[in-house]
Amino acid sequence: MRLGSLHHLVLALLLVAYAGGIIAPASAAGGSWKLLQSSVGVSGMHMQLLHNDRVILFDRTNFGQSNLTFPPGHPCRVNPQDVALPKGDCTAHSVEYSVASNTFRALSVFTDTWCSSGYVAPNGTFVQNGGWQDGTRKVRVMPACTGDGDAAASCDWTEKSSPDPEVLAVGRWYATNQKLPDGRAIVVGGLNQFNYEFLPKSAGPPGAFALPFLSQTNSLYPFVHLNVDGNLFIFAKNRAILFDYKSGAVVRNYTMLGGDGTELRNNPNAGSSVLLPLKPNATEAEVLICGGTPASSSGRRFLPALRTCGRLKITDANPSWVIEEMPSPRVMGDMILLPNGEVAIINGATDGVGGWELANTPSMAPVIYRPDLPFVNRTGRFEVQTPTGTPRPRMYHSSAVLLRDGSVLVGGSNPHQYYNFSNVKFPTDLSLEAFSPYYLDVPKDRRPFMVDPSPKGEPTTVTYGDSLDLLCMIPGRSVVSVTMVAPSFTTHSFAQNQRQLFLQVQVNQAQLFGSSPSVQVPKDAYVASVTMPATPVLAPPGYYMLFVVNDRIPSEGIWVHIQ
Repeated sequence: MRLGSLHHLVLALLLVAYAGGIIAPASAAGGSWKLLQSSVGVSGMHMQLLHNDRVILFDRTNFGQSNLTFPPGHPCRVNPQDVALPKGDCTAHSVEYSVASNTFRALSVFTDTWCSSGYVAPNGTFVQNGGWQDGTRKVRVMPACTGDGDAAASCDWTEKSSPDPEVLAVGRWYATNQKLPDGRAIVVGGLNQFNYEFLPKSAGPPGAFALPFLSQTNSLYPFVHLNVDGNLFIFAKNRAILFDYKSGAVVRNYTMLGGDGTELRNNPNAGSSVLLPLKPNATEAEVLICGGTPASSSGRRFLPALRTCGRLKITDANPSWVIEEMPSPRVMGDMILLPNGEVAIINGATDGVGGWELANTPSMAPVIYRPDLPFVNRTGRFEVQTPTGTPRPRMYHSSAVLLRDGSVLVGGSNPHQYYNFSNVKFPTDLSLEAFSPYYLDVPKDRRPFMVDPSPKGEPTTVTYGDSLDLLCMIPGRSVVSVTMVAPSFTTHSFAQNQRQLFLQVQVNQAQLFGSSPSVQVPKDAYVASVTMPATPVLAPPGYYMLFVVNDRIPSEGIWVHIQ
């Protein structure tokens, strides 16, 4: 938006009803749970939000029927390699959930997606890869569909098979994807795969490339983050490296997290990790890793999980882990970056490990971690939340993603080999619920609100280093920031490709140009002029949610497409 066009928006501004005064502080440990769907028929082992505000969720496909039957006339899944129903399966194992309408529809996926990975290409297409047995080398693509009903019925998964050159070079089960500055993804590891490769293959180089660090650590779903220098931070088990994927060289080795080697963080020990929010024009980056289990945890012993977290400034010359402690132990938790730069820690258990029936005590209370607070003691940055409503146990094979309204969508949890709803302590969960953090407790008219670009509009296209003017209502303006968040692919306690940047911003009172002086611009109307990230190393190309934040209270987001 250009400032000269503000006079076209006067009516919109005047129709936005905001009370005056100062924002009442949000409850420090509030929030709420809301059940969205009691069942979508499929357990959400994997989740990805797309820029059409629809979430693609899916489970494994080889364990028998789900609870969602395809409508009449829909092709059934016939896969002779299916271990449960080789002659045909007329139930869905993937769902498209519409956030706006709170509805869902069945999608068709034909090869096994169990414990697979994915990323969103720069054009907004979801690229999903790997799995088990017949799915282990598959690449599947799902566009961001438009329309509803019949208009969307033909919009579905497409699966690539050999000899298509775009399939994976090797079979990958429990691998990790990380989007790169050129828009490709690097696919790292997997069970007994101590190597990496790139997608799409047409962008080269083809083949798989050895990474001995993975054989030395031998764990599933390694934590991978794109550093601000363009290299990759890769963490597995209790060790980490900085890796130059262009040359194939290890740039540096970091000190062990939990120096005696008895604390394990990756699956099946199932800790979680985030790259903490990046500051404008970032030259520093920090990683936070929380939870996991002692090395001695195995089977149904249900030993207490780890409550420790390690925070590491990976750009320092000689970094060392700062050890912090969550309010309680947690394994299989999800760490989700919130619009205001805080981290929600949600889902999981306080004991056991990741696996079928291998945890006994669900961790029901979300925790907020505030990375910008000074380090006073090990627990000082954490706060247990006490949301209203009734949460559900979300343990093995659960997931969570941030939505554009600032809430966190939570689903999944199937601690059993098959769907099991009776005579078990923790039945398979097919529901979806939303966790609304404390900042959504404030009245809607006390939140910042973007008028132009509008949250109801189409995504805004920007380029690197571009300026973008946001016409906003900011009641009781205090400390204003603007953040952009890349939507994550979440599975097995790790939100792959999750990334958040604080943008350089200048906030000024809105002025009226070219209109009658008798028309008054509301006093809470501001123009936030933001500068987009300078390079794709900071923000790989694609779709991001952009939020205006006033004193930790975020607006509803808009989609921006940076390219």
